[in-house]
Amino acid sequence: MSGRTIRIGGDTGGTFTDVVALDEESGQLATTKTPSTPADPAQGFLVGVAKVLHLLGVGGEAVSAISHGTTVATNKLLEGKVANLGFITTEGYRHILEIARQSVPDGYGNSYFWVKPARIVPADRVRTVRGRLAADGSVVRPFDEQDAIAAARFFREAHIATVGVCFLHSYANPEHELAMREVLRREHPTATVSISSEVLREYREYERSITTLVDAAVKPDISRYVENIARRLSEVTAGDGAARQVPFYVMKSNGGVLSAAEVVRQPITTVLSGPAAGALGAALVAGKAGVAKVLTCDGGGTSTDVAVVVDGRPGLTTEGQVGGYPSKVPMIDVVTVGAGGGSIAWVSAQGTLKVGPQSAGADPGPMCYGTGGVEPTITDAHLVLGRIPAHLLGGEIALDAERARAGLSGLAARLGMGLQECARGVLEISAWNQANALRQVSVKRGLDVRDFTLVTFGGSGSLLACRLIDLLGLQGVLVPPNPGNLSAFGLLTVDVRNDYVRTYVTRAEGLDHQRVQGLFDQLQSEADAALAREGFAPARRVFARTADLRYFGQGFEVRVDVPDGPVDAALVERVGKAFHGEHRLLYGYDFAADPRQQVEWVNLRVTGIGPIRRPHVPETPAGTGAAPARTGTRRAFFDGWVEAGLYDRSRLRAGDVVHGPAVLEEFGSTVPVHPGFSARVDRFANLRLARAGEQSGAHR
Repeated sequence: MSGRTIRIGGDTGGTFTDVVALDEESGQLATTKTPSTPADPAQGFLVGVAKVLHLLGVGGEAVSAISHGTTVATNKLLEGKVANLGFITTEGYRHILEIARQSVPDGYGNSYFWVKPARIVPADRVRTVRGRLAADGSVVRPFDEQDAIAAARFFREAHIATVGVCFLHSYANPEHELAMREVLRREHPTATVSISSEVLREYREYERSITTLVDAAVKPDISRYVENIARRLSEVTAGDGAARQVPFYVMKSNGGVLSAAEVVRQPITTVLSGPAAGALGAALVAGKAGVAKVLTCDGGGTSTDVAVVVDGRPGLTTEGQVGGYPSKVPMIDVVTVGAGGGSIAWVSAQGTLKVGPQSAGADPGPMCYGTGGVEPTITDAHLVLGRIPAHLLGGEIALDAERARAGLSGLAARLGMGLQECARGVLEISAWNQANALRQVSVKRGLDVRDFTLVTFGGSGSLLACRLIDLLGLQGVLVPPNPGNLSAFGLLTVDVRNDYVRTYVTRAEGLDHQRVQGLFDQLQSEADAALAREGFAPARRVFARTADLRYFGQGFEVRVDVPDGPVDAALVERVGKAFHGEHRLLYGYDFAADPRQQVEWVNLRVTGIGPIRRPHVPETPAGTGAAPARTGTRRAFFDGWVEAGLYDRSRLRAGDVVHGPAVLEEFGSTVPVHPGFSARVDRFANLRLARAGEQSGAHR
């Protein structure tokens, strides 16, 4: 065992915690799932770590690094638990949170009585400080320290221990915010403070304010969680010796990871930690399989997360939102819908069947778990219809079909429906919820969903795969090996990434090339320092430049790559041409041929990247047909009751084909193959689902 180095990835979900371990020398992978522990999320992860180390036959001393996806920040925001928060801003801007933006959900036509949601900080917890900066960062009015002292003492005396600071135009000059933080440190030393010039150095005052406040709100929870799990992991990975500090990384929303120490400095970057890892894992698997256009569907116990990946690159956005709070930090463009295995089926006030977004989660769980759940869920419907086995995790968790049947029968009686009709309706609504989410990340962004292959993963992600092919007209569905653990696997594929931004609003024809070069150099210097703190040697540090551009007069921007090299007229012209192309791709038109329409630069960005070694995706040997993997039959309901073949997926090999009706079972996931569909195994052990007759290269 000596000399082996093990890298571990772990994703904590609402119902299960997934853990994957990679032996970096042999490439061997070990995977496991364990029930999540909502009262102490670290406990479920630690149990999973111990299990995968046992599977590999090594002790904790072999662990070289651990990467973790966490929902701590996400859950806090989704649940709206942001009380006891204070806000300090520039005199005259007390009501910036109240003014906010005019966006209305679903358009005015469906929102006659819509009012803005409650603000993150009540007006009586906002304090203003005199002092004013111009848009270029020059001082219009000096910072008033007496005002600052009064604000700090107000929050101290009111026992408000978390404070966000956002002064007007501080993206251009952080001087006043830094002074305010020093006053808070002196007058209110126990306060947790976030300042906008360190959270988001980008213009648009409302978005910058709310993003800073979200960062402040989640900072105490993230700090406690990360410090707790890092301490306990050091004990698990000590082996028989003294506790040791193993590099511990946390997944960021932008598709990178960051050390635990750095995450505490910028906790808002973790608000979509788990879903981002899944999208990256799917990108790697699909790219290896030769699939360029991918939609991802990550089905868990509480929700389903969907994203789009083109040529191995997940879509990115800075217009994300978690719960009711905008978060203007770079994040993978993920849409979440309450359609996980634990989503509850219920009857609306109008007497119609609804599914989600409420979830039974891990505690009490679906009715069939027998752990206290009293409302029927999607998992209960699958079990009653015979589409999943009467157990989970290879038999570790037994499922009670009679309890599930009783719950759904009660629901069916309230709806005046039969049991099978009700269970099927639950799954049909769930499928449409997932299909609508997939349309949001594709059709709504100008992409033709029919050009894409769906990659399904997560414990429940593949249960409705065949139905989604029909609803969306997809090219097909790819189900990777061990789909229940793909998000955890994705954590082993992730580079360290840090994003830095400066606002510089100037029309292209008037750009000061030397100024732009200086700002890019400054941003790269900050990114370089962060990578140095992460332990990357200079030769391993990679930097990527981008810029946000728009046509003069537009309200929002398009991000384009800025090639390496000095900033000069030729480079500005290349970036402009790239902008025209991206604008046409997104909106169907551009003004490249109209010299009157000028291009405006808005934000400059640099991403610092510390590359890691990615796991090898092995090929699987050729099979001789699916018969050796067949384990029996079970009655299952699709369009009617049929005798479905049962298959142990782990025994299928490249070229093997399974025709529906069938159910493919493995440790962490199940794939029902509907009548009229088939599943073919490709050379990387992925299942390729399509309508029968549309498969190519099938070995029968």
